[in-house]
Amino acid sequence: MGEEQNLHIPLLTPYKMGNFQLSHRVVLAPLSRKRSYGNIPQPHAILCYSQRTTKGGLLIAEATAISDTAIGYPDMPGIWTKDQVEAWKPIVDAVHAKGGIFVCQIWHTGRVSNTGYQPNGQAPISCTDKPLSPSNDGAHYSPPRRLCTEEIPHIINDFRLAAKNAMVAGFDGVEIHGAHGYLIDQFMKDQVNDRTDEYGGSLENRCRFALEVVEAVSKEIGADRVGIRLSPFADYRESGDSNSEALGLYMAESLNKYDILYLHMVEPRMKTQLVKSECSQSLVPMRKAFNNTFIVAGGYEREDGNNAVADSHADLVAYGRMFLANPDLPKRFELNAPLNKYDRSTFYTSDPVVGYTDYPFLDQASSAQV
Repeated sequence: MGEEQNLHIPLLTPYKMGNFQLSHRVVLAPLSRKRSYGNIPQPHAILCYSQRTTKGGLLIAEATAISDTAIGYPDMPGIWTKDQVEAWKPIVDAVHAKGGIFVCQIWHTGRVSNTGYQPNGQAPISCTDKPLSPSNDGAHYSPPRRLCTEEIPHIINDFRLAAKNAMVAGFDGVEIHGAHGYLIDQFMKDQVNDRTDEYGGSLENRCRFALEVVEAVSKEIGADRVGIRLSPFADYRESGDSNSEALGLYMAESLNKYDILYLHMVEPRMKTQLVKSECSQSLVPMRKAFNNTFIVAGGYEREDGNNAVADSHADLVAYGRMFLANPDLPKRFELNAPLNKYDRSTFYTSDPVVGYTDYPFLDQASSAQV
């Protein structure tokens, strides 16, 4: 398999993302795995991430909490303490040793939490005091406390400090988590945000918090190291919007002012082949509006990932469950080899090996035969 053949596989063509030279366009999506005991990244993550590293490949680390109020699940990693930063260093070093580019996704869960995860048992914070219904898996969410206007700069500063810490840990950049019903998404979506101050009401006001986070993080570490993930069409955790396309377009256009490295957008949920084909155009207006690298995610397989790049609907395609189950996913795409099937039951267990680092690579014999 030579570089010449790879040029006929759009996902495996090189791409220059800002100052980073990527060897292919297959991105490891941020995947929460709940194996950072006590909110401290663990040594087993070194193997997990290094297994999925290729020279010139982009990896986005799992969602990482920016502060002690940002936690909403057990054993999620953080990046607000010195111990956490130190624990990330060998993980980042392992990715860099194999030539990968590694970005830390920084997040705050907002109201997707309960008092048991919060300092001193306090209420989770959000843009609203509207409670979240219990989830299908039995997770209980405590009624949130609405942030006062004067408190919001402190949360923005937590994002800034987390980005600064990510640089100390050695990451190449950060991805601000503005998707999937968490704090930033709560501010943006009109189903959740019922504020009457400058952070609520109009589309511009609802997006203000997200853009202020982008500005603060960009000033701290440089816009050329900043990405953001958005899911305007999603209504995860009761965070829908009445005009998703307008929201996505407004954010894509507004982000150009900050000249950030990339915009990572999630497609509407794809459930059937029919829906999939109908959804393929949904992010194109945002792609056209945004000036820099555009990453898509959401149910992509090899063929439609190749099509997205070939049709210029995206520069890069992020793969989650497929990359989780296939640590050598770019190689399998190159050879059009069979894929391991993922086991959903082991996604979020605490085991440091099972469902984490034990998915098999293509064996040497099958590689040689192709």
